[in-house]
Amino acid sequence: MKINRSRNLFFIFSIIVLCHVSLFAQSQQQLTPQQQELADYIKANYTKREISIPMRDGVKLFTAIYEPKAKLEKYPILLNRTPYTVAPYGADKFKNSLGPSDLYAREGYVFVYQDVRGRWMSEGEYMDVRPDITNRNKTDIDESTDTFDTVEWLTKNVMNNNGRVGIYGISYPGFYTSAGIIDTHPAIKAASPQAPIGDWFIGDDFHHNGALFLPHAFNFYTGFGQPRPQPVEPKEGVLKPFSHGTRDGYKYFLEMGSLANSDDIYRKQLGTDIKFWNEMMQHPNYDQFWQSRNILPKLRNIKTAVMTVGGWFDAEDLYGALKTYEHIERQNPNIYNVLVMGPWAHGSWARSNGKSLGNVDFGTSTAEFYRSQLELPFFNYFLKNKGDIKDIREINAFETGTNQWKFYDRWSPRNTEMRLLYLQANGDLSFEKPRGGGSDFDEYVSDPARPVPFTEDISIGMTREYMTDDQRFASRRADVLVYETAVLTEDITVAGDIKPTLFVSTTGTDSDFIVKLIDVYPDNLPANPDTKHIMGGYQMLVRGEPFRGRFRNSFEKPVAMRPNTVEKIAFTMPGINHTFKAGHRIMVQIQSSWFPLVDRNPQTFVPNIFEAKETDFRKATQRVYHSPVNMTNIGLPVIRK
Repeated sequence: MKINRSRNLFFIFSIIVLCHVSLFAQSQQQLTPQQQELADYIKANYTKREISIPMRDGVKLFTAIYEPKAKLEKYPILLNRTPYTVAPYGADKFKNSLGPSDLYAREGYVFVYQDVRGRWMSEGEYMDVRPDITNRNKTDIDESTDTFDTVEWLTKNVMNNNGRVGIYGISYPGFYTSAGIIDTHPAIKAASPQAPIGDWFIGDDFHHNGALFLPHAFNFYTGFGQPRPQPVEPKEGVLKPFSHGTRDGYKYFLEMGSLANSDDIYRKQLGTDIKFWNEMMQHPNYDQFWQSRNILPKLRNIKTAVMTVGGWFDAEDLYGALKTYEHIERQNPNIYNVLVMGPWAHGSWARSNGKSLGNVDFGTSTAEFYRSQLELPFFNYFLKNKGDIKDIREINAFETGTNQWKFYDRWSPRNTEMRLLYLQANGDLSFEKPRGGGSDFDEYVSDPARPVPFTEDISIGMTREYMTDDQRFASRRADVLVYETAVLTEDITVAGDIKPTLFVSTTGTDSDFIVKLIDVYPDNLPANPDTKHIMGGYQMLVRGEPFRGRFRNSFEKPVAMRPNTVEKIAFTMPGINHTFKAGHRIMVQIQSSWFPLVDRNPQTFVPNIFEAKETDFRKATQRVYHSPVNMTNIGLPVIRK
């Protein structure tokens, strides 16, 4: 394995940002000349005040309001509700940038930031992804009512506002945006949930198809999960530090052993239990605890223009972005509802240029295009009657492989057909059905004591680049099956959800199966001019997802796999918009561990997988079938020529 310092620094920085251990020092950070110019402009042209806004049950939410000093026009309000603090605190301390990007401060808006209920300086009790409820009495609360009450107060108490409100946010604030437009306040005219949480068990953040994304969840809650019994600013010393004692996440989480040991680790270092982590450990299946937190079916009675934004390589909330758009579209006919998907990691559309990710170059500044040509025109049009939105289409999707923006009137595009890519004997892969002859299956031994790593880098957690990483390190392992097409003679463009159908068996009673769809570059490609990385033969991960075998029939009621019996596992992987170019190959890899990205399956069925004992972790022989009877295949929505 190799150490990649930029990836480790990114992860450490992400944890700091998410936990907001050091955001109070924002005003003291080193700024570029351009950033300093913007910060100076904000201080010269805005006033700031801090208010505690009362909710319908009497709880007060801490809110920072930045208002233009000029009163030449009435201004719309842009609202961001966050669990990550509205720092810096103090009426004389200003943010260095306002709004979704650096483009907004000079446009003239009232910018409002609010600590959500129970976080930092707001009163009340915090609840992770608080379920939306049917508000039966005047004091029932959820995130939609807190948003409604906030907007009601702002439109009545912020002088010189034009009566229009926009709401936006990335990741958790994206969830608060989605939740905030349920039963929309009439003043909300534009909303942009960006990388919003949709369902924390099926596809976002901490679980994918029921499999726990271990380092992402564990590391996040070392800070975010620490209790906050009363309102407090995020000053140094408020959160207790957590030390892994190593930068090697593979080593750290393997030595942790069974997740039954995890709470003791938290308690030993932090001196406290982590409430939501413990709740996750007590709810290993898709029960009412998780179902009530699935916001997607509740996205109804939305009466505002919506622009949902996501990244094709968002390691955290790709699922949420695609499904939020889909559910709003289906459940709220006749509203303005559009989707933007770019070649981005989590939230990178907001600040980076979006030209590359890891070793993969996209040829153009995709994020800058989004910010200036899609996002800003959207808010300006609906909140200020400024400009037009003729260049914003229903689906605005960057196509990787060809590296160009594509615009569709629906997702998936109408001109797609589902083509089945079949596994064949001898590691072949083609759109023709298996004809038999030779072995009907391939097999490998999956050993929980030596799981397949998810990256060749050394990192204490989930790297943002793993979703475009070179997979050659994995294809050389004996416990990874590799299937590859012949060299493509024409471009194949895939646009939509990927649908594997596996026919598998195991000598154990439970197993994970990870499916990876990979673009294999020609051997004669030159190095990436920016990273100098050799791209000839590069095996670019285009999409990869785990599926936990116990959930093959139901996420609510898991059942053991039958040893040495062929079982069908069919599931859906989040969509792509990617062209496998002529001269490339398509590869599929199948394996049973992806560590430590996904927690280890003991391969012995136990009622609560998070309480598995060390003796439950056993080797198992896995078989993947490709006979004329049991035809393992990957369904690809291919655009017709």
